[in-house]
Amino acid sequence: MELELHQLELRYERLRKRAPVAERALLGALAEHGQKLPIVVIEAQGRYIVIDGYKRLRALKRLSRDTVIATDWRLTELDALLLERRLRASGEDALDQAWLLAELRERFGLSMQELAERFERSKSWVSRRLGLIEALPQVIQDQVRAGALACHAAMKYLLPLARANAQAATQLGAAIAPLKLSSRQVGSLYTGWQAGGARTRALIVERPQLYLQARAAQQAPALASALQRLVNDLGALSGIAKRARRALQAGLIQQVLDAERAELDAAFARMREELQRLVDRFDQERGHAR
Repeated sequence: MELELHQLELRYERLRKRAPVAERALLGALAEHGQKLPIVVIEAQGRYIVIDGYKRLRALKRLSRDTVIATDWRLTELDALLLERRLRASGEDALDQAWLLAELRERFGLSMQELAERFERSKSWVSRRLGLIEALPQVIQDQVRAGALACHAAMKYLLPLARANAQAATQLGAAIAPLKLSSRQVGSLYTGWQAGGARTRALIVERPQLYLQARAAQQAPALASALQRLVNDLGALSGIAKRARRALQAGLIQQVLDAERAELDAAFARMREELQRLVDRFDQERGHAR
């Protein structure tokens, strides 16, 4: 069915994280091809509560559209939210789950036990998820929702920092949000804050980019040195292998006594095992270079 935008109630928009890159791509697709996938709504007293499709709605508004194609699930509000959650469970993270759990508890008065049953989880799982949004400052949650902070970085680094020092986590979140840092860079800041003294911690929360630049400058010589050692070691292995192969080609094994062959076989087996480990590890690292 087709609905006018003013008929919609965007009650759950705040439970969805924004992804600026994906939304720009969606905007282009809608402008070129129009809306192909309907949003999901439920009817309530002449209004339509949007359950899924908030990114499409924002894109349509930016395109100055007045109507949207929608599907009415004809479920209760609670059942519709739970069904939508199950359909997109693979793309959820713990913070998504925590926001939905908190909303269901506040809006529908569900107990911890009822939430656990609805999600087919334990009460401790529910408690841990709710604990996330109680420990993570609201301003950081808002930055995650807006797409300014990666959820993974917020959960892995800013959350434990907030548990130790909520003010520092809030300051750091505000400082790094405009910088669009990777999770690895946020991890470096968190590691530095943990290990550093008062001056280092102040630098991290006040000028995180400067700290990252200084850290990169310190690490560059060590990385170059480690790389050169590895290249030298591989070169040495290559030379040793060539020398051993020439000895075999010269018929050395035929000159070895039977009593000495067991020692030679054992040494070769150890070499083969370690060399295979080296090859496997090199292939693994090259395949996951980032």
